Parts: sequence; structure tokens; C-alpha cells
Amino acid sequence: MAVSSTKRALIAVAVLVCLAAAGSGIYLYHSSRPLPALTVSTGRTPSLLDRLPADAPAIAYIDATSLRKLPNSPLNELLGLTGTVPTKAHGEPVDRDYAEFVRGTGFDYSRDLDKAAIVFWPHDLSPAANDAGDNPALAIADGRFDQQKIVAYALRVGGRSDTVGTEKRYIVPGRPDVAFEFLSATRIAIASGHHAENLLNLLCAAKSASKPAIEQRVQRVAGGPIFGVVNTSQLPADFYASFKNSPQLESIVRSIQSLSVSGQPQGDQIHLAIDAECSSMTKAIELSALLDTFRVFGSMSLSDPKVRRQMQLTREQAAFIAALIQQAKLSHQERWVRISLDVTPAMLGERSH
Repeated sequence: MAVSSTKRALIAVAVLVCLAAAGSGIYLYHSSRPLPALTVSTGRTPSLLDRLPADAPAIAYIDATSLRKLPNSPLNELLGLTGTVPTKAHGEPVDRDYAEFVRGTGFDYSRDLDKAAIVFWPHDLSPAANDAGDNPALAIADGRFDQQKIVAYALRVGGRSDTVGTEKRYIVPGRPDVAFEFLSATRIAIASGHHAENLLNLLCAAKSASKPAIEQRVQRVAGGPIFGVVNTSQLPADFYASFKNSPQLESIVRSIQSLSVSGQPQGDQIHLAIDAECSSMTKAIELSALLDTFRVFGSMSLSDPKVRRQMQLTREQAAFIAALIQQAKLSHQERWVRISLDVTPAMLGERSH
């Protein structure tokens, strides 16, 4: 029997939610209890974000220093912060380009990056993106930088320098272009995308008046060593094309104003918290009920070989998602719906196969 459009749409929603959880997967379990406060949040927005534009559709933050202090954390392994360089059987680095970059610049993010905040304008999330191939990004990072070696490397690979006011900038052509400037001995601003050097003009001299709107979303996840926030209130119209045959589902998806994801190591586990902000309490209840429906329906559908083929999932991938469906928790409060999940080393091992 053919899989109905409604089934495919519900499974698609589940996969989108899984992707929002940084590829770790989601289990959806409905609960009527109030949404608890984020245990990882201190209510403070990292100061690195103060100089980044507040209207970007996506924000991410990582405190690498804090993560490195956690021994045997699976999150460090996932993010490549263990300092172990993957090599082939004969000792050659797996990523030769990155190995050459480290040799040329003296910078290895696994040991030299302290903190970083980045804002994105993904084409799929931003109607104002320049073109289909442009996904601009602007970041500020703290760490240990050998300025002389980094500049020499940039010029050696075809870069050029430019002076804007009293600031020295460097532009490296490529796909995409990269531009950077040193804000201090331990801080660098980096831009990527079409006319990357122009993105550096978006750096704020101080905390802008428009910050409170984004801070409200960031504060729900700030305090953890890694988090991200995506503004979904102004998605391009074609994003919703997949839901046109299900008006009720499209209405729920359109109501989602933002998604926030936070990862907090807890021993040998990673606690994930994903918050969806809806346009109203009614829509939040509808979203919670929809996800609860998927909890029951998703496992059965993923066990169907025809469904897995349509979704291009292997048996192992489908089993991994189904296992996570049985372990995460769903709750809601007012306009917010939260999915929380403790990812274990066994889950990560299963995913790697």
C-alpha cells in the first residue's frame, strides 16, 4: 500500500526536528506538566554577541574552553576538541587541507580556540540572501592567534589587504570568499560569503538597541557551552511548499517563530534541550499534540521498508531515530514547546555505524 501524503508530511516534520537537534535525533513524548526552566541557562547573553548584528536569522555559540575542562565528554569528541588529529593507517592526516592550514597559520581550533559566536544568513532561511549559492556568515572568536603567520598565510594563498579607517582587513578569494580583521591580540572577526569584506562593516561598536528581541530567545539557552538560535518567522515562501497539501500542518509549521538548541555535557552524556517558540499558546498546544501523534505513528512508519526507501534511510538510521523516539521528553508552557533528550555514548556509537 502506498504511503499517504499525510504520513510523508509527518515523517518529514520528524526529520526536520531531528536535524534541528544537531543531528542527534528526537524522541517526542507529550506531557501536560509546565515547561521547567533550563538548567543550563544563567540568563546572560555571551558578550561576544554584543558586537554581532541582532537581526541575523541564525546564531550559534561555543565555549571551547569550558568543554575542554570536561574529561571524556562525548561532546568534545563530536566537535573535534580532543586535540586528536584523525589519521590514515600510515599516519597521514585524513584532512590534508586542514593540516596544511594548521602548519601555515599555527592555529588549530581544537587547542587554540577559546570562545566563538557566529551569525548566519542561510539562503534557505533568509529571503534577502544574495543568491542561491550565498550563505553569508560573520563570527567573532577569542583564542590564541599568531597574527604574523596568519597574515602571511592569507597573502600566500592569494589574499590581499585593505585599510578601512584605522582597521587593517584581509580578503582571501575563494568559494566562498573569506575576510578577517584582528580586533585585539586575542580576538578576531571573520566573515564568509559574497563580498565578505562588507560583512565586517556589520560589526557593532557596542551593544545595540535592537538586542532585547534576540536576547529573549538567546537567554533560554545561554549559559550552556554550546547553543544555537534560529529565527523562523520570516522564512521564504517556498520553504512551505512541502506542506501545501496539508493546510493544518502548514499552519502549525508557519506558527513556529524560532528554534533554540542547547547542549550541556553531564558526565558521559549530553543533555539536549530544543525549544520551539510558537505564535500563540493555541499553536503551541497544536504543535505539542502533533509531535505526540508522531511519537506513536513515527516508530511504526520507520519500521516500514517502503517508508525508509522513500526517506532514503538505511535500516540502521531508521533504528537510531526510532530508538531516540523512545527516550526524549516533550513538554509545553504558554507559547513554548520543549524537547529534551539525554544522548548517551551508546547512542552516539550506534549513530556512527
